[in-house]
Amino acid sequence: MGFKIAIAGATGNVGREMLNILAERAFPVSEVVALASSRSVGTEVSFGDKTLKVKNLETYDFSDTDLCLMSAGGTVSKKWSPKIGAQGCIVIDNSSAWRYDADVPLIVPEVNPDAISGYTKRNIIANPNCSTAQLVVALKPLHDHAKIKRLVVSTYQSVSGAGKDGMDELFNQTRAVFVADPITSHKFTKRIAFNVIPHIDEFMEDGYTKEEWKVLAETKKMLDPKIKVTCTAVRVPVFIGHSESVNIEFENEISAEEARDILRDAPGCQVIDKHEDGGYITPYECAGEDATFISRIREDATVENGLNMWVVSDNLRKGAALNTIQIAELLVNRRLITPRAAA
Repeated sequence: MGFKIAIAGATGNVGREMLNILAERAFPVSEVVALASSRSVGTEVSFGDKTLKVKNLETYDFSDTDLCLMSAGGTVSKKWSPKIGAQGCIVIDNSSAWRYDADVPLIVPEVNPDAISGYTKRNIIANPNCSTAQLVVALKPLHDHAKIKRLVVSTYQSVSGAGKDGMDELFNQTRAVFVADPITSHKFTKRIAFNVIPHIDEFMEDGYTKEEWKVLAETKKMLDPKIKVTCTAVRVPVFIGHSESVNIEFENEISAEEARDILRDAPGCQVIDKHEDGGYITPYECAGEDATFISRIREDATVENGLNMWVVSDNLRKGAALNTIQIAELLVNRRLITPRAAA
């Protein structure tokens, strides 16, 4: 018997991608329910060869639902995830609402699968920030081998990380450039077309943005609290796919060749690293792919035991929807959940 699954935020970019990936990976479902706010009730979304009509999250009864994949934003999750969990339905949340709660596990299955057992405290599991998810997939096998001391990360994040409005703004501004129309900015603080913006999320008192802080806090929580992390997050005019330039300082010796071999064998990683024109991956090529791609692996001669690398992934998939489904698969494979209908 399959599981009854609700998708909260089913009309958004990530919610639709969750529905696609559930169908692609043939997750064992008995029923899938699409949920959103009252204004989206009746909207149709696709699940495999089926069409689902969106229902109202606020009036839905979760008492017979096994899993709720939540992608409706932090405010909605803060209000509804505890209520859903109290009805015995496990919530896998894609927002930042629960990532830093000590009673909520923050999970990337390739990195810290054993931490998932802590979900029983609240019946909530957190999905990491999109830029952190791909980063820790690439870092985990290297950390296990040589122990990371310090990270310097620069992100180049696509507009889909800001939702459909971000994608629409890039499209509209790009078109306006070519037809000489006025360019207006609503979603981003400055023009995004043919530009880059060193600002994602709110500024904090220390001058870093919340997005940059998330990379720091989530890497420490999932990988190792002793790692020193600094980050600069940049929005770039790319529709799908986040890229990261990563400088790593290790405690123990590791060569670029060793790193390539380790990453080639690591789960979720794909190494594309030829020292020639085009011998690397770009966000355009990673769109629609599940892997975290690593290129430009090279030694940093300015520090002892240093490496540089380029990490790219589809932020709507591994950065959000795919990781959520993988967490659900982890629950099933470890027999931490059984269908409530069968019980």
